[in-house]
Amino acid sequence: MLRQLFPHKKKDLKLSMMKDILIRDIKQQLRDVEAADLWIDENFEKKLSQVDDTTAFERPIPEMHSMAELASHLIEWRREVLSRLKGNPRGLEMSDAANWRNNNELRKRGWESLMQDLHTAQQDIISFLEGKDDTFLQTTYPHAVPSFPHDYKYLLTGLIHHDMYHLGQMGITIKFLKIQHLIR
Repeated sequence: MLRQLFPHKKKDLKLSMMKDILIRDIKQQLRDVEAADLWIDENFEKKLSQVDDTTAFERPIPEMHSMAELASHLIEWRREVLSRLKGNPRGLEMSDAANWRNNNELRKRGWESLMQDLHTAQQDIISFLEGKDDTFLQTTYPHAVPSFPHDYKYLLTGLIHHDMYHLGQMGITIKFLKIQHLIR
């Protein structure tokens, strides 16, 4: 009688619970860095809310990027990773002007537009990953250079690392803006 009610063996149940654990974790990390209560006690929502449409374009010192430049850089790489996840050839390169747009160009877009684009770029990746499973992560990116073949998991974990790196950079930029009394 019990077998009829619960036909799954323990092993089958355990496997179904572990199914697609990697892709679910990656999607959750992409969501978390945006606005979750992370162990590091920081996320993009917290950082970006500390600047406005004036201070976002300020470079605290000439050698340091503004918050707008950092946000634009993140947008470009999120879009690039999504394009690569769709199997497209590499588009953005480190030396491209789009990699680091200047404040004059970014002011024309506006801070609110940059914030919306940053959020949308992340949501587009998460939406694309819906319905994908862990085998997708193991798929080799078809346009990788022959000397460095890699899979989609590599691209996604790299994107998460990239986001976290620049989240920290934003924290430093904000500290310098506070020192100069440009923000509270």
